[in-house]
Amino acid sequence: MLPLILFLIGFGFTCVGGVSIIGYLNYLPAGMSTYDFLIFIYHRPECYMLPGGLFLIFIAMYINPFDS
Repeated sequence: MLPLILFLIGFGFTCVGGVSIIGYLNYLPAGMSTYDFLIFIYHRPECYMLPGGLFLIFIAMYINPFDS
């Protein structure tokens, strides 16, 4: 049951982080340079949910529930 819960939490975090980054991509046509955009993304806490969620998904994939 733990791998399923970790997977679902990781999936939710990944979705939130990915949608946030995609939403912030609208700043590029508004005149923000690529370097400024990367610095902006680096300082936004919700963008850290994407790598954190991917990490939880990978952990959930490698937990063996039948290990005795």
